[in-house]
Amino acid sequence: MKTIWTIAKREYDNYFNSPLAYVIAFAILLPMGIYFALIMWFSAQQAFYGGAPAPDSTPLNWLFAFLMIFLSPALTMRLLSDEARMGTLELLLTSPVRDFELVAGKWLGAMMFIFSILLMTLIYPIIMNNFVTPGIDWILVLSSYIGLVLVCSAMLALGVGISAIFTNQFAAFFVTLGLFFFLWFMIGLPAGYLPEGGGILNYLSLSTHFSENMNFGSIQLGDIAYYLSLTALGLFTGTTAIEIRRWR
Repeated sequence: MKTIWTIAKREYDNYFNSPLAYVIAFAILLPMGIYFALIMWFSAQQAFYGGAPAPDSTPLNWLFAFLMIFLSPALTMRLLSDEARMGTLELLLTSPVRDFELVAGKWLGAMMFIFSILLMTLIYPIIMNNFVTPGIDWILVLSSYIGLVLVCSAMLALGVGISAIFTNQFAAFFVTLGLFFFLWFMIGLPAGYLPEGGGILNYLSLSTHFSENMNFGSIQLGDIAYYLSLTALGLFTGTTAIEIRRWR
């Protein structure tokens, strides 16, 4: 565990040594800030004309998850593919670091970075709470943020796993982006047209568990198991790819 934490801390620090961290933070916080302003403006206008439903942060959290489809591949594309390209991966493989520790450390570093941005977005429900009497539903907010953490965990783990397969970071980026696009948008599309088996496709959809359940205050065991399974799959894929490189 100490080795994983050491690798994670190094990766977390490396993000802020390059423009990538600031670009990704800007690409997340700017659209969310604009969307938050629009939500508050719309609620104020509706209240002025006779009442409106209380604003909540669930649309903002959905936007965060949606943006992660495009930004998490940028976060993970270089984590292991760049190490392989520059030849530093071979040095890591000769050090007393287990393959799983290397992959898990890279994933945890990316998670720590995204978690830092998530903490910044807590300002939105806090502001909303001051404009609503008796206050917003914090159970709903907690459920939504738990869902966001699980979504990000699954995406980053899959991204790290794909990064371990490729030596070209741009190939890793586009393959990861294609996978997320398929899991978020495409896999659930045929569900409405199939007489049977549609439920399985909906279950496999990356968006269904968050958008229809966790972002609306419903945390089910199946949703948690789905995202944890994807996280485990990503870490397993990365570990296996590193083991293959070790024995070549």
